[in-house]
Amino acid sequence: MTLDCHTHIFPSEMIRDRDALCKKDKGFGKIYENAKARMAGVEDLISSMDDSEIERSVICGFSWGRADLCSHHNQYLLESAGRYPERLIVFISFSSSDPERSLLELERGTKAGAKGVGEIAFYHCEMGPRDIESMKPALTVMEAKRIPLLLHTNETIGHTYPGKGETPLSRFYELILAYPRLRIILAHWGGGLPFYELMPEVKKTMRQVYYDTAASPFLYSPKIYSLASEIVGPDRILFGSDYPLISPKRYFKELGETTLSEDDKKRILGLNLMKLLELENRETH
Repeated sequence: MTLDCHTHIFPSEMIRDRDALCKKDKGFGKIYENAKARMAGVEDLISSMDDSEIERSVICGFSWGRADLCSHHNQYLLESAGRYPERLIVFISFSSSDPERSLLELERGTKAGAKGVGEIAFYHCEMGPRDIESMKPALTVMEAKRIPLLLHTNETIGHTYPGKGETPLSRFYELILAYPRLRIILAHWGGGLPFYELMPEVKKTMRQVYYDTAASPFLYSPKIYSLASEIVGPDRILFGSDYPLISPKRYFKELGETTLSEDDKKRILGLNLMKLLELENRETH
């Protein structure tokens, strides 16, 4: 069973109003003012999943700065999962600058069946200590209730691309230290953080941290799969496509060319996410 931990879909009106939204939200504009940045709806995703033989996908919206846009987008995700309950898993978003509204959105979303939060991202600015403090009420609840957080991370060196954030890796590490029991998925291989797990104290700190493969073909050599598995273990790596950015088949091709065992590939492609989200494995019934 193949599960995708990282996809993005948008309601039709947001796709239609793309240019206006780029002006309303700086983070959105950083990515989607580029005409090559594709936006997709739920039907597009389901078609892609069928074509790539993906059983279930986590659907995310966008990390809007405005709470009303978060709420509207979250509602679309929940309605989409209601249409395809056996295929889609909802991760809601909330505005990091509005603690009270974030708590309400978290409560509403989880009551409606959402399994996590994310992808929370800081595209047009650096995530600062104030942002971490502002998210404290929601993150505290998430830590207690075992609700995972999908967090956008990226390397701060190398080639530039739309949405490449400026937050240093040390800031993400500060958040992880502050919430040691919070289940965190660091997108895009954690921006290189897996390599710091060669330091014993860092490895101990990162026990509840997972890394997803989103955008991997654009960022790293295929060697990343074997190297990261050796450093952090194959149990903490999750397949994420970042759909519609890259076809899932590109990931399958790269993973298939590695020296990882078939069991380890199965863990990365679905078993790890099932365990993290405490999902039932229908293949065993």
